Amino acid sequence: MSAWRPLVIAGLAAAGLGLAVVWAVDHPEPLLLQGEVEATRVDLAARVAGRVIRTPVDVGDRVAADGVVVELDSPALRAGLDTSKAALAVARSNRDLAFSTRQEMIDARRAEREKAEADVLLARKTYDRVSRLQERSFASEQVLDEASNKLDAALKARAAAEANLQLAVKGNSPEQKAVAVAQVEQAAAAVAQIETDLAELTVKAPMAGEVTARTAEIGELFGAGTPLVSIVDVDNAWFTFNVREDLLNGLAVGDRLKVRVPALGGREIDARVTVINAQGSYANWRATKATGDFDLRTFEVRARPDGPVEGLRPGMSGLLDWSGPRLVDR
Repeated sequence: MSAWRPLVIAGLAAAGLGLAVVWAVDHPEPLLLQGEVEATRVDLAARVAGRVIRTPVDVGDRVAADGVVVELDSPALRAGLDTSKAALAVARSNRDLAFSTRQEMIDARRAEREKAEADVLLARKTYDRVSRLQERSFASEQVLDEASNKLDAALKARAAAEANLQLAVKGNSPEQKAVAVAQVEQAAAAVAQIETDLAELTVKAPMAGEVTARTAEIGELFGAGTPLVSIVDVDNAWFTFNVREDLLNGLAVGDRLKVRVPALGGREIDARVTVINAQGSYANWRATKATGDFDLRTFEVRARPDGPVEGLRPGMSGLLDWSGPRLVDR
């Protein structure tokens, strides 16, 4: 009996090993994918340079949409606004002058025309009188020519007086008026531009979120486009997983997943797949053959929780059992 004992033990060991192999084949080691919690982040900056005069929020504070996060000041811009407003006032005065006609000027030009009309009447009478005298040989040809020249000069003076009167009544030409109007519009646009730049000195949050970084300190001078505050929308976070394409079989946008978050005590969170995108050529890949027949690319898979999850923050890990029943009911 003792001689058979080693054989029995070896047989039992072989049977146990066979069962273990069969179990391993039927129940493979679960493939656990690790992802990360991400959220929309916005780095806020002013479009113009300025010096910080107020910082109503600090790191960790919650801000509402359109809430003020940083205020800057720029004396140069404010001085430029005063200059632009003065230029606008001058342009408006010039426009009013171009469209205006002074009554005193009109009366003076009308008086000049009436005088010119009287001069024409006098010159015509003189010419007619000299002409009759010349016909009876009581006046020379020279006297007649002088009377004719005076009549022509009086007629031209009357025409000039009439033109001056019309110019006084109508004012400047349409082209001059158009130039005056354009100058007002140009000056108004300059004022509006500087007012827009001044409004940019008050930096507001484009969305509700949490302040995660602040480089702005009171008294510091910042150039245009320099980040001042960073805000993260922690209430609308999502999970991001990098998955090889050979593991995507059966996965589609809209599928539901159960993601486990170790930072929340292993809590499982229901999420819905919203994005499946191929990553760039720089992303991780694996050759399927040593000869490099073709490569397996990496895809970005995003899954968004069904609603806000208390305590879920960007940077936390999300674990997904990929080889097991990863998809819940669609």
